[in-house]
Amino acid sequence: MQLPLFPLKVVLFPGTLLPVHIFEPRYRQLLTDVSAGDHRFGLLPPGADSDQPAALSIGCVAMVRAVQALPQGRSNIVVSGERRFRLVEMLWSQTPYYQGRVEWVEDVPDVQVPTESEVQELRSLGRRYALALHALADQSLDVDLPEAPAELSFGIGALMEWDFDARQRFLEVRSATERVERLLHALPVLVKQAEERVLIHDSAKRNGHGAVS
Repeated sequence: MQLPLFPLKVVLFPGTLLPVHIFEPRYRQLLTDVSAGDHRFGLLPPGADSDQPAALSIGCVAMVRAVQALPQGRSNIVVSGERRFRLVEMLWSQTPYYQGRVEWVEDVPDVQVPTESEVQELRSLGRRYALALHALADQSLDVDLPEAPAELSFGIGALMEWDFDARQRFLEVRSATERVERLLHALPVLVKQAEERVLIHDSAKRNGHGAVS
């Protein structure tokens, strides 16, 4: 399958939303073209020595969900993550942006699947983590996490305050069970730290605003 490509050092997970700022002329053209078509392009890592993606790199199909036009032809867009793909080869194209031939990347069947208690524990930890992050940003948003382990793992993975390389490695994991296990290992400490930060954050907001007797 041929796909327009947008190399960017940002990781998009399936089933999640991501804001992207469009300012380069070639990607402004990409946005124009996909908006006139199926609204999809491939988001994947740039190469080590240039922005041209390396063969076999793994990315995620991005579907444009919203576009906010800005001055000078720039845009803020929101995309949703769809299927993962592997770049098979770059294709010659007259477009100013890259295009490539891709193949789909799916999870392999797990011999041992997560237990219901593990999934419930992960969902509980993920919800606490999301609520803490929202509180730190002074937001009171509801948290709606997916039910199935595969989708749940990506939904929580998108919340994680990992660096780019760690997020990319997580995207490339082809076992839902392994992703669940990684999150169950990492989240307890991260949730504790985030909730402690919320207490400090709330205390700092109240400082100087206590009751006057």
